[in-house]
Amino acid sequence: MIRISRAPVPVLAATAACLVLAACSSGGTTTAASSAPPAAARGDGTLSIGTVLPQTGSLAYLGPPMYAGVDLALKEIGEAGGVLGKQVTKIDTDSGDTTTNIASQSVDKLLAQKVDVVIGAASSSVSESILDKIVGAGVVQFSPANTSDKFTTIDDKGLYFRTAPPDKLQGRVLGDLVVADGNDTVGILAMQDSYGTGLADQVTKTAQEGGATVVERVDYDPKAPEFSADVARIKAKNPKAIVLIGFQETGKVVRELVKQGLTTDKVKWYMVDGNMSNTNYLRMPKGAMEGVKGTLPGAAAPEEFQKRLLKVRPNLQEFTYAAESYDATTLVALAAQAAGDDDGRSIAGKLVELSKGGEKCTTFKQCADLLKAGKDIDYDGVSGPVDFDGAGDPSVATIGVYQYRADNTFNAAKAVEYRTGRIAG
Repeated sequence: MIRISRAPVPVLAATAACLVLAACSSGGTTTAASSAPPAAARGDGTLSIGTVLPQTGSLAYLGPPMYAGVDLALKEIGEAGGVLGKQVTKIDTDSGDTTTNIASQSVDKLLAQKVDVVIGAASSSVSESILDKIVGAGVVQFSPANTSDKFTTIDDKGLYFRTAPPDKLQGRVLGDLVVADGNDTVGILAMQDSYGTGLADQVTKTAQEGGATVVERVDYDPKAPEFSADVARIKAKNPKAIVLIGFQETGKVVRELVKQGLTTDKVKWYMVDGNMSNTNYLRMPKGAMEGVKGTLPGAAAPEEFQKRLLKVRPNLQEFTYAAESYDATTLVALAAQAAGDDDGRSIAGKLVELSKGGEKCTTFKQCADLLKAGKDIDYDGVSGPVDFDGAGDPSVATIGVYQYRADNTFNAAKAVEYRTGRIAG
């Protein structure tokens, strides 16, 4: 079950809280904890990381913060002396989206260059399409942004990890938020893929358990040229709240909502991590997004961390999943250091134990120094404590609630409130 704190916390006084999950990997044939540390080094001595992150496609706006997180981590790792006495190498590639074969081609390129770890993809559907190829090569796949519940039980050969919590968390928090805001009728517009439909299912379940009625749900084709008929179906049922689950195409959906009179002064809108953007709605009339609430997994990236990100990417405007990307990169580097080996299977064998149970540390240098001193460590990241369960999911996570201002942006450094819950497996 989940218990959600309903009391709002003012922006200036917001204090991060955690969503604590019990490990629940029933049904999976192999879990991420199953890889034992190797008896002898199998890598070549140089940790090589490949990225498969969105440069093009429907999540392209998330590419810059994710690349910034990886680059900042590698900068700090390099300044601390690198991994196994050598600098980490990195190869960047594009993930595209599900309408292209770009991700598969990128993975082929990375595997040909013998990377040890792949960071990505952002889209759950894209990651699912390339997972077999990556883990089949004995390479770790580590996503900073995958939220599909499928990955909890997928056959990953013990080589898949993520720093973003499963959708069931965000869906429950969002559904409860909608009800807590006094909405007893809800319409849902969700993109039709594993991310959209899975999240919509959980929002529906939670909202209905809270006493609300989902009066209409439309699972739409994200590649559609326009969404007038989809929005009209929602309008016909006159809901008090509309939940929008999608990616960049949400901009078109929003324009249609405004066109059909379903503006934020008449209906409450709610969004999710896939469409919470500070750039996607800037061309909308001023105030069009004012008051819209949305959920983002992970603690808000603090202003100090954002300043560090801006040093490696000065024009950064989005910060979503930057912290998770930073933590993913730092963790694989620490795992290679702890294993004394850069091979993917060796790295996977160390990730769970480095995330909990030892002496707490928060930076690569601090953690690496403890490892060199023979200490067990517990890496607590910028995105949260991480604490992997046996399926490679973070067992402790945070969901922040953010609210748009009159300029059609939200403050990515400060949540309006955090929602706290506990899920039994």
